[in-house]
Amino acid sequence: MLSKNKLALAVGSLVVLVTTSAFAQDAATNANDVYAWAAAAAGFAIGIAALGGTMSQGRSVSAALEGISRNPGAAPRIQTAMILGLAMIESLVLFALVIAILLWTKITVGA
Repeated sequence: MLSKNKLALAVGSLVVLVTTSAFAQDAATNANDVYAWAAAAAGFAIGIAALGGTMSQGRSVSAALEGISRNPGAAPRIQTAMILGLAMIESLVLFALVIAILLWTKITVGA
């Protein structure tokens, strides 16, 4: 057991100390990488937000319709809560859109 820990420590130290020089870059290419990562982050953020928003909206509408079908007398209360929930979910997606647009403007201004 002790030899496995020593071996893991030796391999971990070797990986940390040797591979850092492989990631060294000069400042000119590093600035372009920041814009590339910001563009990727903007696309990823809006994609994940759209996916999460549509999935959660589908689940909330499904649950609301199931609740209304079980108890039709409670339809107005369920529908009001569902619409309020859908508005909150959509606001989160719009926040992600705003963040993606802000990242996009940083890319176009900086490039």
